[in-house]
Amino acid sequence: MEEAKKAAGEQAADLVRTGMRVGLGTGSTTAFALRAIGRRIRESSLHVMGVPTSFASERLARECGIPLTTLEEVEALDLALDGADEVSPELNLIKGRGGAHTREKVVAAQAKRFVVLTDPSKDVKRLGEKRVVPVEVLPMATGPVLRTLDDVCTEATLRMGKEKDGPVVTDQGFWIIDARFEGGIDNPHAIDRMLRDLPGVLDHGLFLDMATDIFVGHPDGSVEHRQRDD
Repeated sequence: MEEAKKAAGEQAADLVRTGMRVGLGTGSTTAFALRAIGRRIRESSLHVMGVPTSFASERLARECGIPLTTLEEVEALDLALDGADEVSPELNLIKGRGGAHTREKVVAAQAKRFVVLTDPSKDVKRLGEKRVVPVEVLPMATGPVLRTLDDVCTEATLRMGKEKDGPVVTDQGFWIIDARFEGGIDNPHAIDRMLRDLPGVLDHGLFLDMATDIFVGHPDGSVEHRQRDD
């Protein structure tokens, strides 16, 4: 799917105009967009400011020569570009396989236009069909949150590091619980509200009613553009 990711990322980068403040997402698809923006800065005198969503996207942006700013320094973003793990027909998302979903959600919420870059493998009929919902949790609250999630999902597990001992630690110093919903989530908005109300939960990977555009790249290099009706 590398050609599909590249097609989506590069077409989304074409939305960037001089003077824009742009949210810079995290992940392999968004990386193509950041590299394309960097080329335009070098080759066509594009002037933009980027707000990264993770240490990884900050590092890549610097490598690409994209000037950076923060949400303390700008009132709003013109555009945010990011990937997704799942996309429903309503343009709702699951994000967070890379553990950056909390910062990604903050940045996306500040953007006038939130453009999501995907490939056809991310399409689902219902959120949760293929991917878990990551829940970012204060380490001392892990036990209570796990017990609560056990009552509402198929399985809830603490995400462990693959090349280190112990749990995955987010950029905020929190841990991640992965909640699996076998067959998909019946009512994502109800799960969203429940998770927001749990003490010790910082945020989660359900992005509901946020995406304005979806760019779906295909292996032949074509890109399908979906837009939210409202």
